[in-house]
Amino acid sequence: MSAALWSACNSNHESKNQSAIDSLKETPATSNTNVIHLSGSTTIAPLAQKVAGYFRKLNDSFDIKITEGGSSVGIADLEKGATDIAMSSRDMHEDERQKFQAGNHPVTEVKIADDALAVVVHPGSGVSKITREELEQVFSGEVTNWKQLGGKDVKIMIISRESNSGTYGFFKEAVMKTKHFSSLAMYQHTNGSVLNKVSTVEGAIGYVGLAFINDKVKALPVSFDGKHYIAPDIKHVKTKTYPLARPLFFIYQNSSAAKVKTFVDYLLSDAGQKEVEESGYVSLK
Repeated sequence: MSAALWSACNSNHESKNQSAIDSLKETPATSNTNVIHLSGSTTIAPLAQKVAGYFRKLNDSFDIKITEGGSSVGIADLEKGATDIAMSSRDMHEDERQKFQAGNHPVTEVKIADDALAVVVHPGSGVSKITREELEQVFSGEVTNWKQLGGKDVKIMIISRESNSGTYGFFKEAVMKTKHFSSLAMYQHTNGSVLNKVSTVEGAIGYVGLAFINDKVKALPVSFDGKHYIAPDIKHVKTKTYPLARPLFFIYQNSSAAKVKTFVDYLLSDAGQKEVEESGYVSLK
């Protein structure tokens, strides 16, 4: 799927920060602007857009262009030289690393924040918690009605991210193991579109990044041992007790380090990490 330019209307989270972002975009680029292109994760894009606005206020010789299309798209763009920074919500795959090695283009992966996948359901489902095994059964289609898990007599609708999404890749590896998604699953391009579906269909279930949770859906505590159920929140990510926590990355070719490092270093600074936390992600500080 072709990448789409970042749009604040992609999710509740994006629209929540739109006023601040718009005010930060008012400074025009100068004729000597250094343009840094970012491509990839739809989870990271809203954060990158917000931080870029503040960065531009302090560094008016830079402009940041952000395109979202999923982590796999961002990494592919980086390999082709079509972007300066790939935004990725997953680790690079071995075959991706080999492509850079084969082309003699070493890369640097920088952890910029932590995140978590939140399993979200419609508030009318009647379920209040879920295990990894139950998630696997639901998303593979083995369990088809919430009454099978102690909820209401409502047919389950599976909402997933698309396969080029790092969020999809992380969920598949952490939850699905060797199982395949149900053929009835509906695939969505962004966190926002997942939330829209889940919030409007009583039997719906999906998964989104931590920063995108809103009050129109119910985020379920998750257990990987069948005993301890942990809620998706910043506290449990920082204490490393939430089982679906994950790192978020900026990846760039080493040959571009001089061009991108000022922006990367700003995001890793105290000011940048404060913006990470204020945006609903988990800072490294």
